[in-house]
Amino acid sequence: MLRLVTSLDTPPHGTATDAKERSRPRAVLPALCLTQITGWGIVYYAFPVLNPQITAATGWSAATTTAAFSLALVVSGVAGIGVGRIIDRHGPRAIMTAGSTTGVLGLAVMALAPNPPVFFVGWILAGLSMSATFYQPAFAALTRWWAPDHVRALVTVTLAGGLASTVFAPLAAVLADHLTWRATYLVLAALLAALTIPAHALALRAPWPPAPPAPETAAAPPGAIVRSRPFLLLGLALTLSAFAMYAVVVTTVPLLVERGYTTTEAAWVLGLGGAGQTLGRTLYAPLARRAGTTTRTVTLIALGGLTTAALALAPGPYGLLVALSVAAGMVRGNLTLLQATAVTDRWGARHYGRLSGLLGAPVMTASALAPFAAAVLAPSLGGHPALFLVLAALAGVAAVVAIGASVPADEPTIPHRRSYSSVSAWVVNRTRAR
Repeated sequence: MLRLVTSLDTPPHGTATDAKERSRPRAVLPALCLTQITGWGIVYYAFPVLNPQITAATGWSAATTTAAFSLALVVSGVAGIGVGRIIDRHGPRAIMTAGSTTGVLGLAVMALAPNPPVFFVGWILAGLSMSATFYQPAFAALTRWWAPDHVRALVTVTLAGGLASTVFAPLAAVLADHLTWRATYLVLAALLAALTIPAHALALRAPWPPAPPAPETAAAPPGAIVRSRPFLLLGLALTLSAFAMYAVVVTTVPLLVERGYTTTEAAWVLGLGGAGQTLGRTLYAPLARRAGTTTRTVTLIALGGLTTAALALAPGPYGLLVALSVAAGMVRGNLTLLQATAVTDRWGARHYGRLSGLLGAPVMTASALAPFAAAVLAPSLGGHPALFLVLAALAGVAAVVAIGASVPADEPTIPHRRSYSSVSAWVVNRTRAR
């Protein structure tokens, strides 16, 4: 893997004379749209659909299989810190190509695992793949290549990524109806290899532009930013919110099965929630225009809690559950963009990979613990509806914490309108241009 990273390293600057053309390679955006749909859909969203069949066929407990999945997310969060620094220095091509290859290997190991320890090894490999191929490295790449108008690229790739569950949750269910879970994972591994390895290796070859200079209003060193009260509170708020959000995603299928719906019906509810993510992301720019950074953060986290509570309290009918899943997906889609722009909105883009990696590590750890904790808590709480109410309350706590995560106006770390790296600045200037 190290040899692959070295051989595919992105050229540092290149010889292109047109800086704008060099910083916005045409093949990158469609390639990352494809790989985000495929990577999230196969490595992440297939598991909630296949897990009931895995436990039934192997006799392994749901707590055991979910713990393996959770371990992958912990590995992803920890490894993501290093991935961010690598991308800041060398670009995304090598690390994302290696990540795709590792993901294929991980899925194959899972599919062939004769016992839980080998199953865990497969998920550890999958976690390394997630850290190198999911949103965080893609956001780091787009923030550098597309600056200062990177928000449009971020929105585009997350609009595509929101379709991951819509495409692959039902596909995994259909495959599982006709194949064993092991054969299903092997088929999905082949798709992952065919679609993501070539895309990352061939489309991310553009010269890696130098880091932008730190704006005067974002001159604080990274160490000082990481130790600041706004950064710590923002990290806590996003971590609590992520725990609640990812626990809901992974337990939506069990919630509906518990209420008498089939696995396929439950998978469609989960998948249509992904369509809601895509729809919700189209609304992020108008929200950014009308709400400041802190207001936006608090509002979205609180809405996540409200949609979770609604899913807990509504046993049906099926159409209502679909509508609630779509609404919850819309909130999740906006929360993804909120996290993607949290660093640039407050501290600029110069150290984006490092700061977003540090901010994302506890978030990924929380999302890792969420599935396992949910599997353990649901029986003790009396079922998944009660679990969803607890998760809604946790999101409410996160919204309160987010109130204290604002950066005071007198601190020298706020980009404000002088930095085009923020979502708000992009929206304001696009409005003026019209």
